[in-house]
Amino acid sequence: MVPRQCHGKRGLHRYDVIIIGAGAAGLMCALTAGQRGRRVRVLDHAEVAAEKIRISGGGRCNFTNLDCGPGNFLSANPHFCRSALAQYSQHDFIALVERHGIAWHEKTLGQLFCDDSAQQIIDMLLDECARAAVEISLATTVTEVRREDNGYALLTSAGPLACERLVCATGGPSIPAIGASGYAYTLAAQFGLQVVTPRPGLVPLVFAPALKAALEGLSGVSVEAEVHCGAAHFREALLFTHRGLSGPAILQISSYWTPGETLTINLAPDADVLALLRDQRASHPRQQAATALSALLPRRLAQRLVEQAECAQGNLAELSDAKLRVLAERVQRWQVRPDGSEGLRKAEVTVGGVATDGLHSKTLEARAVPGLYFIGEAVDVTGHLGGHNFQWAWSSGVAAGRAL
Repeated sequence: MVPRQCHGKRGLHRYDVIIIGAGAAGLMCALTAGQRGRRVRVLDHAEVAAEKIRISGGGRCNFTNLDCGPGNFLSANPHFCRSALAQYSQHDFIALVERHGIAWHEKTLGQLFCDDSAQQIIDMLLDECARAAVEISLATTVTEVRREDNGYALLTSAGPLACERLVCATGGPSIPAIGASGYAYTLAAQFGLQVVTPRPGLVPLVFAPALKAALEGLSGVSVEAEVHCGAAHFREALLFTHRGLSGPAILQISSYWTPGETLTINLAPDADVLALLRDQRASHPRQQAATALSALLPRRLAQRLVEQAECAQGNLAELSDAKLRVLAERVQRWQVRPDGSEGLRKAEVTVGGVATDGLHSKTLEARAVPGLYFIGEAVDVTGHLGGHNFQWAWSSGVAAGRAL
């Protein structure tokens, strides 16, 4: 079944619920409210629904994570996400996926992907919306929202609309190429809600010119690494790029990093590099330091680290314990101060958003503005890499949908 989708339809219509945003959170909220008998209309300025789902996970949609829990989220209030996640868990969404006959697999670290295509998740959501008689209007822009005694009035490119309850599910401004914007923040400000300053999350980091030049030629080199930023740390793959660093470990830590902070990176987390170098010096004294390190690291990276630790070049026999310690520190406590990130255009998510202290955690309704809800990425709740952000979309969508 396909929900009724209209482009530019005019006329005055009143609904129980209008949802702005036909992405993961918006569609989940719509189908949940529709199943409760609410008359629901979804509006989106895009030509197609759920574009972020379609491009996610390399086209296979990392739709949730087996290990998803409150500890996988950032927020000014780290406890805010608990209620929604408890109401609708990853296991609930997996059950929905399986009811629709969508085959899936676990990749690594609990990450679940469709065997076939992300389009299956979109079709599932649209099918559920159709069964719940949800109307979806694409290519439809909202130009004005007003609060009235009995709800909300909207001026749109499809004509004037009215509703009792209004839900903002427009996400954040990450990946503007697919139409993402900061509309949610504008709407929040209009109604007096605070916004935690948005910034890029799950994004590659870039080097300053000097460090970029010093590490030129390492693009494509990948290692498993442990990356620290303050109290946050992640151990996953790290990838050198032509501009800086990427890979899961860097994407994860980028959500915690702010400009000016220094990262501490262990490029050989399973080894005692100093002990290895001492052992190799005793058994192979004429061996080059880079050759010894190549037992742990890709050759190109090992050579560049030795060059960076200028006092540690030469045969191992020529290197004192102090010089070996300098080299080991370079490998296991590499201090890197990124010059910045690739920005919102490359960020998978936006950190920050509508402040949670202005929302009810159980329903996502604005405390001071009855009938107004913010869900999904629009809210100051940001998940780790690996399906957690989609789970927040499903959970927050259901929490609001049950309250509408």
